Amino acid sequence: MVTLISPETGLPLRPDQRALIDDAGSRFVVSKGIPRICDHENYSESFGLQWNRFPRTQLQSQGDRQSEERFFLETGWTPDDLAGKDVLEIGSGAGRFTRVVLQRTKARLWSVDYSTAVEANLANNGAIAPDRLWLFQASIYELPFPDGSFDKVFCFGVLQHTPDFEASVRVLVAKAKPGGEIVVDFYPIRGWWTKIHAKYLLRPLTRRLSHERLLELIDRNIDWLMAAHRGLTRIGLGAFTRFLPVADIRYVLPEGLSANQQREWAALDTFDMFSPEYDQPQRLEAVAKMFERAGASVSFAGYVGKARGAVVRGVRRR
Repeated sequence: MVTLISPETGLPLRPDQRALIDDAGSRFVVSKGIPRICDHENYSESFGLQWNRFPRTQLQSQGDRQSEERFFLETGWTPDDLAGKDVLEIGSGAGRFTRVVLQRTKARLWSVDYSTAVEANLANNGAIAPDRLWLFQASIYELPFPDGSFDKVFCFGVLQHTPDFEASVRVLVAKAKPGGEIVVDFYPIRGWWTKIHAKYLLRPLTRRLSHERLLELIDRNIDWLMAAHRGLTRIGLGAFTRFLPVADIRYVLPEGLSANQQREWAALDTFDMFSPEYDQPQRLEAVAKMFERAGASVSFAGYVGKARGAVVRGVRRR
């Protein structure tokens, strides 16, 4: 069993009247069944809004299959690899990968998100295997776990949204046991053209909008944007879709969704493009070097899946 510690003092935490406390006086409230190891308001507020507004969008049956395929493809793990293991998930959102781990493996999962999305995760997955799931709202930089606690660590769709990408990698490697595996994915820099894209061209404007206003604008325009994206792709001009302020629906939408589900998923991913405080894509080789500097031997660095997502896997050196 993983020990809980105060990130402020390093001392063990114990339950005490709807809180976790240590002997030095640190106290972390347990609210709605979830320990809160951070301030409620922080740079991840947009994620709390999106996952509580769209709590089950990625948990439709087709979305579940896509999440399962992505999880096992990117990690290279099998269900047997995780049986009885302590697994750390950083940046769980509404719990699409939490669900995969709980339903398809017998791992003990310690799942963390910096935003109030943990509430959506608990609602979605809390009843699946309550004896194998521990949820926390906490910063990646102030986790309530000692270093060297986990057999497996994974972090999907998150690192580019943290203030310091390399510092985040160091944390992930440190939390793995010696010989433990760490897997991350992230937005890649593929060339000079990466940031010649509607997302990066418009973010200076969209970040000035309230999250509610941004979501309203997306909802009002998502139908014609999806139609324009499909039209350009159909006539062989798919390269120009990068200038449309909409998620690339060729890759983000699972097959078999209804029209309403496609619309909702596209709106969610478009909001995810424009709302985060940080968006820092990285070169694949640079992230591999970060792993090495953090004390992990890289076992894989490349692009996987239909969307060619950037993935680095490593093993913490002993």
